[in-house]
Amino acid sequence: MLEAAKTNGLRRLILTRYLDMQGSAWPLGFLMRHCSMLRNRMLADPSFLFKVGTEIVIDSCCATFAEFQKRGKDFWAEFELYAADLLVGIVVDIALVGMLAPYVRIGKQSVSNSTFGRFRHACGALPSSVFEAERPGCKFTLQQRISTYFYKGFLYGSVGFGCGLIGQGIANLIMTAKRSIKTSEEDIPVPPLIKSAALWGFFLAVSSNTRYQIINGLERLVEASPVAKRVPPVALAFTVGVRFANNIYGGMQFVEWAKLSGVQ
Repeated sequence: MLEAAKTNGLRRLILTRYLDMQGSAWPLGFLMRHCSMLRNRMLADPSFLFKVGTEIVIDSCCATFAEFQKRGKDFWAEFELYAADLLVGIVVDIALVGMLAPYVRIGKQSVSNSTFGRFRHACGALPSSVFEAERPGCKFTLQQRISTYFYKGFLYGSVGFGCGLIGQGIANLIMTAKRSIKTSEEDIPVPPLIKSAALWGFFLAVSSNTRYQIINGLERLVEASPVAKRVPPVALAFTVGVRFANNIYGGMQFVEWAKLSGVQ
């Protein structure tokens, strides 16, 4: 931060936010000083942690309700399957919100002459989301915004495939271990691992990417509205409402896609 202030300067708003947040109680103050990924996102959007927490709470509650309804009296007997799904879901939630969150670009980025270096620099110049607001020293072209949709779709797909492998892999191991001890006529077939992970990757790349891009755009409009500026809780309430509706719709859509693909 000091080096950036010496070379390129820092906007007054960013410096004020940093001084306020780095002096906050533990763990926020500690993370603001030592975790640049969180720091840069909090400086660009002070409600970032609220959005992450909202996503986790809503998704976890909806998932718990759905799992309890689906498993019924076997819920506690299959608790480890639910716990594995829940932990993977939390990781996905953090990725979904974090990868589209605006962040402050502090300091001048070095550019390598290699092909990978130029590609990395081009990706770093893209907006965090299609509808990210421009600010002093940070402008985006229409081409960059379109490229962002496909770039973030690739990242979402990679996260979905990886988490699908881990989550479904754990679930399959538990199901196989249980059936080696005791079998039942009511046992459902063990879902195919690669196919399930591929479905998760495709779903996040296409559906989740599109839905969360739209959510970010809507939140930006509400946060910039005169009403939200006068009454900040209005923007927070909108975030809770729109993300709750998104979770319900996304969950229903995933079930339909899973049935069509033969995974469930």
